[in-house]
Order: sequence, then C-alpha cells, then structure tokens
Amino acid sequence: MIMKIRATILVLLAAWSFISLAACETTVTNPRATLADRDRHDNSHLKSIEMLSLDPQLDETDFKLIEGVVWRPRYSQRVRRAALDVLWRSDPERTIVLLRRQLPRMTDWPWLIEVCDWIADRNIVQLDPALVSSWGRPRSIRTPESERPECIALVQMHGNDRVADLVFELFLSSKLPSQRGLRQRCWDLLHRIGERDRLIALASNASPAEDDVLLIDLHEAASVFGMVPTNREEIIWLQKIRMPERQAFWDEAAVAVQQVPAERRSSLEMRDISVVVAAVRHRPELLTTSRQKLMQQTERVLQPRRHYHETHPGLPGSNDARERLRTHASKLTWGDLAAMQLALEAMRFPQVRSHLFDYADRDHLDESTEYGGIISLDEAGRFEVLEFLPRERTHDLRFNAPQTMFDSGYTSLFHFHYHVRDYRNADHAGPGLGDMNYADNTRANCLVLSFINRNMLNVDFYRHDGVIVDLGTIDRPGS
Repeated sequence: MIMKIRATILVLLAAWSFISLAACETTVTNPRATLADRDRHDNSHLKSIEMLSLDPQLDETDFKLIEGVVWRPRYSQRVRRAALDVLWRSDPERTIVLLRRQLPRMTDWPWLIEVCDWIADRNIVQLDPALVSSWGRPRSIRTPESERPECIALVQMHGNDRVADLVFELFLSSKLPSQRGLRQRCWDLLHRIGERDRLIALASNASPAEDDVLLIDLHEAASVFGMVPTNREEIIWLQKIRMPERQAFWDEAAVAVQQVPAERRSSLEMRDISVVVAAVRHRPELLTTSRQKLMQQTERVLQPRRHYHETHPGLPGSNDARERLRTHASKLTWGDLAAMQLALEAMRFPQVRSHLFDYADRDHLDESTEYGGIISLDEAGRFEVLEFLPRERTHDLRFNAPQTMFDSGYTSLFHFHYHVRDYRNADHAGPGLGDMNYADNTRANCLVLSFINRNMLNVDFYRHDGVIVDLGTIDRPGS
C-alpha cells in the first residue's frame, strides 16, 4: 500500500513539473511591441530579444530599441545582458559607440559593475575614455577609488601602474569644447587617487597651446601660486579670478603668496588665496607661523569663550563636540586656522560688528527668508560686510544666494548667513545639513551667525568635508 502511495505521488510530481514547464514557456506574437513595453515580464523581454536576434531584417529602429534596453530604466539585468550580447554579436563598433556615450550616465550600480566586467573580459580598450569618464563622476554609493568597477576594469586591461597615466593622457588630449566636462572629471579624479603633486608639476611644466584656455589657467596657478585647483568648482574659481576685471586681485595675490613658505604652497586651496591677501594686510605674522603653533594660538583664544551648537542639524552625532576645534584637529589646514584668526580679527572692529548686528536685526524682522552676504576687504584693505538679496524667498529657514554674491565671493574671505529667526536662538547656533552641503558645493570659507540674545551673536566657521568650529560670541557695540 505504501509503495502504491509513493508511486502515485511520483506520478503527480512528474505531471506537475511538466505543467509548470509548459506554463513557463513564453509566447510572444509581437517582439518589438513587447520589448518596448517595460512593464512586461522578463521572460517576455528575453523571448522578444531572442526572436529579434534571429530576424535577418533588423533595421535602424530595431537596433535603437535593443540599444535602449541596455541603458533605459526598468529592465532587469538579465534582459540588459541579453540585449548587450546581441548588439555585440551584430555590430561591435556600434556597441562601442553606445557604451562610450551611455556608460558615464548609468545610475544602476549593479548593472554598471556588470558592464565594466563585461568590457574588461573582452579587453575593449577603445572604451578606456568611457570608463575614466564614468569613474570621474562622483556616485551616491561611497566606494574606495580602487574598488570602483571602472578602476577594476582598467587595471584588468592595463595593469595597476598604467591607470593614472591613462587618466593623465586623456586629460591632456581632451581639448575640444565638447570635452570640457570630461577634462574636468579627469582632473577631479586625479586628485581623488592621490596625484596632486604630479598635477602641479604637470601644470607648472606645461607649454599650453594658445587655444588651450584651461591648461593656460592651470599653468598660471602652478607657476604663480605653486598650487592648482582641486575639482570642477575650484577650476571655475580659478577661471573667475583670471578674468581681466580681477587683474588687480590676481597681481596682489601673486605677490602675497610669495611670502608663504614654499613647502606650504602646494597644499593651498582656492579659498586660501584671499586669506593670504588679507593676512598680508592685517596679520603678516600668520604667513610664516606653523600650523601647529596656529593651532595652539587659536585654541588659547577659543577655550575660555562661551560656545553654543546646533542641536538639530540634520546630521548624525549632534553634540557640543561636533563644533569644537579639537574635534577637527586632524583635518584643519594652515589655511583653516589662518582664516579663523582673520575672522576673529574682523570681529574686533566695532564697525564690522555694528554692520553685522544691524543686518541681523533686519533679517529677524523679515520672515520670508534668511539674509546673507560676503565678508571681504575693501579697496583700502579694510574688512567690509557686503549684503546680497536672496535670488528667491522660500521661507525663514533658508538663504538662496544670488549669482552676484558668488561673483563677489571669488575674491572674498567668507560667505556668511544668519540664524536669527528668534533673538534666543541658541539651539540653532551652527550650520545645518543644508549649510554643510552648500560648503561642500562652493568650497568657500563660510560663517553662520546666530542670535543668542538681542545683543549677542554666536559665530561658527565651517567649510567643506564637515569641518565646523565654533568661534564663540560677539557683542553688539555699546550694549
């Protein structure tokens, strides 16, 4: 009896397997329409690709349809892989053109990894520029540079020692206006993989052609300042201060930077150039003071001061230590410390404080926006506060900086804005997440001033890479 039951079960299982296989057999009557419909099942897409691959009458529209599967959203990886294999068998040159154009734009991380592996397995060196361009784009997924799929593919095809050279060569050869974005990504990438010293030497020794405007600017920066911009934003910054209308600032900066010890110049950033110019005017001893000594001096000034911090910054780990000098000791550069010294110097002038408090009062009354501006040097070399109306009024917790402020900021010391919605605003005395994103994007030295009470403002220095230092409070003159 038991044997009969087992035999019956086996027969039923076999029958069920046969029915399941039959059910999985996919029928497609119109492969083109089915493949174009991204909501169809993977099996229908795969069957459509198989049918089209066997069709000897494929035309331009069919190829574009299959190409779209490789990069358009809402197709699975196995469907994309099948489409890519069909294209490669049909027309390798056309496939290379497609990937050269679409690889840097791919946002599906698992698919990007697979495509890079696919390229490396076939040793398609013609796609080196596409791999470099894709690698040069920052991605939301934080991955060490050596573990980026584009880097792994380049190493597999060329060897680890050749990768940096490939990026250099691509930067030098990409001179067309249409390649400007690629060139800037190469430059940014070379900094990210630790080639800054080599870039300074490259720019300094270059003999750029008359039409190679970017390399001319980089050569001037390396020759005059002993440094080069780090990324796209700083390249734009360099190009702005190289314009004829800012020639006086360039000339003054060229002289001022020569007073900075040569070994320190290569570590300067674009935001440090205005700091050096201001130091010559107000604190020339800063130029030759070591970073370590500046750290000690700044700590002595800040230690006895009253400090407040943003309690809801939108960032993890909100606490008082987040805005203290020692917390960021390993990141702080000579330029950071010199900038903080100059901020403290500027706040000693009653005229500067009076302007800042008057502007803060007006911001407090205006509930449609935050206010902001620039702290710079005037033509006589004195600290001055420049006001800028927001480009649009969103709400009382946001300042939308106008382009005129950015234009002035290229030769200024600090971008600043207020947190003065209430006169007692100590819980928001410091930059929030949006402010830190602004610093990351502009790479400027920034200040935020927050009311502690009607006659006291808290001042915070911050810049890119999460550096925030509470500089203490300032009092309203005459209060």
